[in-house]
Amino acid sequence: MTYKVAVQMDPVDAIDITGDTSFALALEAQHRGCLLWYYHPDDIYLEGGSINAICQTMSLRDSKGDHVTLGPREVCALSDMDVILMRQDPPFDMGYITATHLLEMLPAGTMVINNPHEVRNAPEKLLVTLFSELMPPTLISRNPDIIQKFRSQHKDIIIKPLYGNGGAGVFRLQPGDQNINALLEMFFASNNEPVMVQAFLPDVIKGDKRIILINGEPVGAINRVPQKGEARSNMHVGGRAEAVELRARDRAICTAIGPELRKRSLIFVGIDVIGDYLTEINVTSPTGIREMTRFTGLNIAGSFWDAVDELRPTYPGNGPLRTAR
Repeated sequence: MTYKVAVQMDPVDAIDITGDTSFALALEAQHRGCLLWYYHPDDIYLEGGSINAICQTMSLRDSKGDHVTLGPREVCALSDMDVILMRQDPPFDMGYITATHLLEMLPAGTMVINNPHEVRNAPEKLLVTLFSELMPPTLISRNPDIIQKFRSQHKDIIIKPLYGNGGAGVFRLQPGDQNINALLEMFFASNNEPVMVQAFLPDVIKGDKRIILINGEPVGAINRVPQKGEARSNMHVGGRAEAVELRARDRAICTAIGPELRKRSLIFVGIDVIGDYLTEINVTSPTGIREMTRFTGLNIAGSFWDAVDELRPTYPGNGPLRTAR
C-alpha cells in the first residue's frame, strides 16, 4: 500500500547510512511508493488543538555521502500522515516524553510506531524487568548502601544509566575496584535518576546478541562482539557485528516476551541477549537491521512494512492498549 510517512528522527543529513535502521525503514517505504517527510523532534508542536511539525519532503538514495534530498521547510498537520516513525535516539528525557504525549493525541488513522503511550511507559531498562526470570541479577536504585550490598553479593558488576543508550556511561566494576563511590557521586551529581546495576556476564566476551522482533516475532539477529579489553559491545563504541543464528534459548525468550509486546503495540523492538540472559528491551529506536541484511540477505525492512500493512486497518490508536490481538 502507498502511505504518507513522516519520520521523526535526529538530523537525517548527518547519519551514517551504513548502519542506520531509520534510513533502511524509510528507504524501503520509498521503494514501495510511499511519500516521505522528515522532521526533527524539536519541530513538533501543538497549536489550536492540532499536532503539527515543520516538515520537509524527503527523497533517499542508498549512496553514502549523497543519501538524501530534502524539500523546503513547511508546516504539516501530522494527522494528515498515515504512518509516523518515532525514531530519534534517546536520552529518554522530558523532551522525549513530551513528544510521546503530543503524538499520543493523534487520531487512530495516523499510526505512530512504536505506540507513543507505550514507549513512554516502557523505557528499555524498565520494561525488561517484567521478565526478571529471564534476566541476570539486576538492581535499580539510587541508594549507595543498597548498591554496595548488591556489589558485595555479586562481586563483578555493571553500572549503567537508566535512560542512556549506545553504551554511553556504562562501567564495569571488578572485585577490588575502588572507584564505586566516585562513580556513584558522578552519576548522582548529574541527575536525580537511579542507576541500573547488573551482575557481570562473562559470556559478553562471546558477544551481545541483538534480536529484532516485529509484532512480537523474531525476524533477524546479529552478534555484537566487544573489542579486546572492552566490556561494552555496542557498535557505537567499537563493537564488531557478526552473523549469528538464533538458539533455542533465544527463541524461548522471544516467545516469553512476544505477547506483552503485542499487547502494548510495540511493533518494532530490539532485544539484547548475552549468553542465556535477556538484558534490555529496546523500543525507542532499535538498530541493527542493515547489518542483519548484509549478513543474511533478509529484507527485514520489508517485513516491517508487511506488518504495517497487516496491522494498520485495525490499529486502535496511539493511546494505552491493553487487549492482546
